[in-house]
Amino acid sequence: MMRAMDNLPCERRRTRLLQAASVALMIATPCIARAADSVGPPSAFVVRVLGDARLIGSGLYRWWGFEVYTAALWVGPRGINPAQLTDAPFALALRYARRIKGRDIADMSDLEMRRLGMGTDDERAAWLQRMRAIFPDVRDGDVLCGVFDTDAPGGPQTTFLFNDRPIGRIAGDAFACAFFSIWLSPKTTAPALRAALLARAQTMP
Repeated sequence: MMRAMDNLPCERRRTRLLQAASVALMIATPCIARAADSVGPPSAFVVRVLGDARLIGSGLYRWWGFEVYTAALWVGPRGINPAQLTDAPFALALRYARRIKGRDIADMSDLEMRRLGMGTDDERAAWLQRMRAIFPDVRDGDVLCGVFDTDAPGGPQTTFLFNDRPIGRIAGDAFACAFFSIWLSPKTTAPALRAALLARAQTMP
């Protein structure tokens, strides 16, 4: 198989490898745990956006026995409606346990959004460009957090934090719905992790 892939153009081969990695990471049976202590408390930025930040679920995600990241979902007083993700502010934090390149995080996110059928071709191309510019390389202990703010100046937007420091923003409800659906959509390829993250949500279809 590797010899066949060696004959593919470089970018096409990279896409194939990313697709394989994306599927492997998302369909592998996760080990769910109460993992809030691993992620840590919400940052000052998260508290400022959400108000009374409340943890509603967390999970430890493993692939073939290796820990990939710990996820935690924070909401404000309005909670979260998985069927209408952009109705209220929330934050999803991932504490990584492995080295992963930022470009690969962006590309795998793009592949999952395409699989879910989220956004138009033009929207996804613009989102991918922004994610590649924003997402840093991560290593063990780093925390990447996406904070969706319904009331941000200029309109709804998602702010990304790296180790509690804002590193970039992407505007619009459409991006937020597409990106966070990777974990929170009923069509996610990691349903057990979704259930753990939404464990204490007010509504969960």
